Amino acid sequence: MDRLFWKPDWQETPDEEFLAALDTATDEPAWVLDGNYSRTRPIVWPKLDTVVWLDYSFPRTFAQLLGRTIRRAATKEPMWGHSVESWRKAFFSRDSIVVWLLKTYRRRRRNYPALMEDPRYTHIRFLRLRSPRETARWLRSVSPHREP
Repeated sequence: MDRLFWKPDWQETPDEEFLAALDTATDEPAWVLDGNYSRTRPIVWPKLDTVVWLDYSFPRTFAQLLGRTIRRAATKEPMWGHSVESWRKAFFSRDSIVVWLLKTYRRRRRNYPALMEDPRYTHIRFLRLRSPRETARWLRSVSPHREP
């Protein structure tokens, strides 16, 4: 979803354009979507069959986000082919990804179990994976190229 939402230099795509692009992308016969933009739920969730929730601990999530953000800021690795993480934006801005994690982590952990019980979503298979080991095990089970 980030690839559809973020334009060069961290410019946001207006919701009308973003939601239309997302609607088109999820009209394909098969697709995988990475992200948790709650405002997209009315468009995406009626179409999907599985939600994989990586419900990792806060220390693990924070460490992974911090490591990835530092690497991207240091190497100027382009994201989605056009935006580059900066030290200022990552750590000294209202739009900091670190601040976003601190503000949303607890709320998301509280909201997802309620969504899993919501009658509107009975058609969805929810997988709640709580560790990288559990995730790796699940990925091996669904991979067409299983390791021996």
